[in-house]
Amino acid sequence: MKIVVKIGGTALEDKATLRKCARAVVELARDGHQIALVHGGGSTLTRTLSLMGKKSDFVNGLRITDAETRDVALMVLAGIVNKSVVAAVVAAGNPAIGLCGGDGMSFRARKKKTEGYDLGFVGEICSVEPRWLDAIWAEGGIPVLSSLALGSDGEYYNVNADQMAAACAVACHADTLIFLTDVPGVKDADGSVIPWLNTKDVAALVEHSVIGGGMLPKLEACNQALRKGVGRVRILPAAQAEILPQFYFTKLECGTEVIGA
Repeated sequence: MKIVVKIGGTALEDKATLRKCARAVVELARDGHQIALVHGGGSTLTRTLSLMGKKSDFVNGLRITDAETRDVALMVLAGIVNKSVVAAVVAAGNPAIGLCGGDGMSFRARKKKTEGYDLGFVGEICSVEPRWLDAIWAEGGIPVLSSLALGSDGEYYNVNADQMAAACAVACHADTLIFLTDVPGVKDADGSVIPWLNTKDVAALVEHSVIGGGMLPKLEACNQALRKGVGRVRILPAAQAEILPQFYFTKLECGTEVIGA
């Protein structure tokens, strides 16, 4: 199977959790699956910007990105974060190749438009060239993708990592898209994890402020992937990443399975 795994949040900053996630991904690869690993790094970026005296503002979970913020994102996400994830996968026993969307023109972006706001250099993926992923898989490697892509204007755009993962999954005809997150899953109004979430129910949860912030682009990405042919989409807690290799033949008791309307 082809499986796209997105990792973000504290899993990228806590070395023990990152090692656990890397071991799980490598185990999937050893089982014969083709794995692409997409990562975020927003917390590291926010902290770096703060050290530079720059405040981070968000609209519907997306960071407003001026030119300076974009340049710092390129340095942090395609640099230290990407290479830290590559190192974790290599330490777990599998070759890994770190890329951002600009490498090989693998992911192209256009400026993302949000009503009432100018997000700056925030993009959305408009095309993907998966042959570079195929080339890495052919050599037994795991591609590790940071969420930046080039626009037709030659500028880099900061792309929400959840949405980049969905675009990656669609383009390479992935069987499964898995999000490893800080949270145990999508929660209902009582704070209980929703084991099965139909995408048609998301609008009501947003309207009643049950979900918001960073979960909004994540669920938008889930919906995009399911609508465009990805077979399964699941949100799992990164702290329990060791269960990841079991997901395709065992019923998991944690996380949220997102299903199409």
